[in-house]
Amino acid sequence: MTAQRRKNTSVGLDESEILQRGLEAFAELGYEATTMRELARRLGVSHNFIHDRYGSKSAFWRAVVDFALAGVQEERDELLARHSDDADRLEWVVRQLYRMAAAASDLNRLIADESTRDSDRLDYLHRLFIKPFWDSIEPTVSALAQVGKAPDVPSHVLYFALIGPALALAQNPIVDRIDPAAAPVAEQDRDRIADALADVVLRGLLPEPPASAL
Repeated sequence: MTAQRRKNTSVGLDESEILQRGLEAFAELGYEATTMRELARRLGVSHNFIHDRYGSKSAFWRAVVDFALAGVQEERDELLARHSDDADRLEWVVRQLYRMAAAASDLNRLIADESTRDSDRLDYLHRLFIKPFWDSIEPTVSALAQVGKAPDVPSHVLYFALIGPALALAQNPIVDRIDPAAAPVAEQDRDRIADALADVVLRGLLPEPPASAL
């Protein structure tokens, strides 16, 4: 190992801090505008650090996404196993999704941004997060549609109905302009905002009012 590589390995941040700062950079700037130099500046390391430790910017991006999504699907599977009624399962999964989106704003911004581009990164997000989510909830939505308890529409329409509002939770600047009399969104109770949005969406999908929040 070279002296430069040893120097790069000994940074003043632990792995989770490195990945969190990477997540913040990609969320704020987007993948293309997040240069190796900018990452090095935010991490306080040499320009070669990302290449030496992760191999490339794209590999670092994947490590960031793996870090940000760790445990998400396991939590969702556990939630689904807790409820046998399809309407209940849909409700709690939607609430969990929106709460996660509201709390993890950097991850939400990254997903929202990457969802507009046809790229290998979107393929990675689809494989790691979007497809597992949809595969876990689609049978529930289909069962509800078959008995007339949910709209019988194409899958992509339901995807827009469920995921679109979650991605919108990353749009704090425009919301602050729409409702300037309220406190800045970032300072509000994010769970309360997520649950209020879930209520609106669920009232459109299910005939019965949604149950109380988590």
